[in-house]
Amino acid sequence: MNWNPMVPELTVTDLERSLHFYCELLGFSVRFARSNPPFAYLDHEGVQLMLEASHAGGWQTAELIAPFGRGINLQMEFADIQPQLERLQTANWPLFRPLTESWYAADEVENGQQEFLVQDPDGYLLRLTRYLGERPIQR
Repeated sequence: MNWNPMVPELTVTDLERSLHFYCELLGFSVRFARSNPPFAYLDHEGVQLMLEASHAGGWQTAELIAPFGRGINLQMEFADIQPQLERLQTANWPLFRPLTESWYAADEVENGQQEFLVQDPDGYLLRLTRYLGERPIQR
């Protein structure tokens, strides 16, 4: 496994509940884990995350109040996002934003992606995407 140069570490309230969400619904695998403090390093198609249960001595800069991660969304690009979408729907997990197609300008082209947004059990906002390629800017 390659190690990404930047990997977000999310403080979670219940590691087992978070592992169920990330592994069973989103398809991640645990690459390694430890129990003190409860921690897991996850990977799926090169997207990597660390999850650590909230504990005394953790790196919180302020009180954690739900939803966690306010002001950010974590974009995760996969080859296909339909399997995750179907598992979330089967589990009746609410989407923050439904599946859409979006095109973003970058110089003289637009880059397209299918995307939907979902919150994890602690409220972290995740944007799952599938890259559609690029096209000339539509004027």
